[in-house]
Amino acid sequence: MQMMGKGAIAILPTAPVSIRNRDVEHPYRPDSDFYYLTGFKEPESVAVLIPKRKHGEYILFCRESDPTAEIWNGRRAGLEGAKTLHGADDAFPISDINEILPGLLENCERVYYTMGNDSQFDQRVIGWVNQLRGKARAGVHTPGEFVALDHLLHDMRLFKSREEIKTMKQAATVSAQAHVRAMQMCQPGMMEYEVEAEFVHHFHKNGCATAYSSIVGGGANGCILHYVDNDQPLMDGDLLLIDAGAEKDYYAADITRTFPVNGRFSQEQKAVYNLVLAAQQAAIDQVKPGNHWNQPHEAAVKSLTKGLVKLGLLRGSVSKLIKDEAYRPFYMHRTGHWLGMDVHDVGDYKVGDAWRVFEPGMVLTVEPGLYIAGGQKKVAKKWWNIGVRIEDDVLVTKSGCEVLTSGVPKTVPEIEALMAK
Repeated sequence: MQMMGKGAIAILPTAPVSIRNRDVEHPYRPDSDFYYLTGFKEPESVAVLIPKRKHGEYILFCRESDPTAEIWNGRRAGLEGAKTLHGADDAFPISDINEILPGLLENCERVYYTMGNDSQFDQRVIGWVNQLRGKARAGVHTPGEFVALDHLLHDMRLFKSREEIKTMKQAATVSAQAHVRAMQMCQPGMMEYEVEAEFVHHFHKNGCATAYSSIVGGGANGCILHYVDNDQPLMDGDLLLIDAGAEKDYYAADITRTFPVNGRFSQEQKAVYNLVLAAQQAAIDQVKPGNHWNQPHEAAVKSLTKGLVKLGLLRGSVSKLIKDEAYRPFYMHRTGHWLGMDVHDVGDYKVGDAWRVFEPGMVLTVEPGLYIAGGQKKVAKKWWNIGVRIEDDVLVTKSGCEVLTSGVPKTVPEIEALMAK
């Protein structure tokens, strides 16, 4: 509200309920921006911020208490709970928003609202403003400026507070434990979904949700970046790539590990794996205040390209291969993303034309990989269907960085020793 200033109003609806099929709903999760500001978990809610308003700056529209509805669908905070439990200065029934909100808009110069997230709610906001315009001859004032709320809010979310970092460390710890469990229980002949079930079990047992659809890809499936079918048997001699993370109090962890189904890397698997591991370390070394966003990616690309030449998968000058992006058939994604309430979290990667500079409190993933799909005529068969990605969550600190997910083994000797127990 300090950044918005007097004469402004911010309108922020939460996410709508999402239908899975017919009359079955997906488990409800509030909009991340909405929850960041309110801590309010219920659907059918709208937060309104009006700096310097005498009768209350923070207003929450939400569902009223309803004993009959609560028998069927669970407890509601109600209007009093919105104030006493969630700090709203005032609360109104969501059913009355069409009558109340135009009046709140009337004396404002600027409306902070993010268009495009919910087209139906966009139309309601436009309708409220047009309603005021229709009364202009009666002296009713209409806001003259729309400003994207996410411009302010997402920059705030990019920098994590101590409490946010504490929560993210909890999510990282639970996720790391689940990855260790997966390595310990994996055996040839198991199904991918059996391994996935271990993650769901461990997350829920420790008070977490699943942050995103888990990727559990054995063999050739590990070369599919967003593989989520998780329905194939795990074969002796294959690698297993698992990308899975827990969500604690709406903050996500995001870890990827790749390991042999039978507990022992082949020579080819080990060569590719160590190449990716070296690239990841080179990238992590670049995460420190003063460096910019693209430096970890540049370091990873350089390390991977050198390694691909050494393995004979690429030929030529390393600098020219990088310039020509010759590595892209094997490494086709970026080396990381911001992490927070959303797995691919908010925050600009560039400020103007320049890459964003790292500052303490930012959290990102570092996740280089190599994916050598089968059937490539120019690639020796011994390399086919080796897919490796290694991903950790990294906090930028004052003096460098901290790997939040270091609880999962990632060197070849460490992995083989753990799986041999």
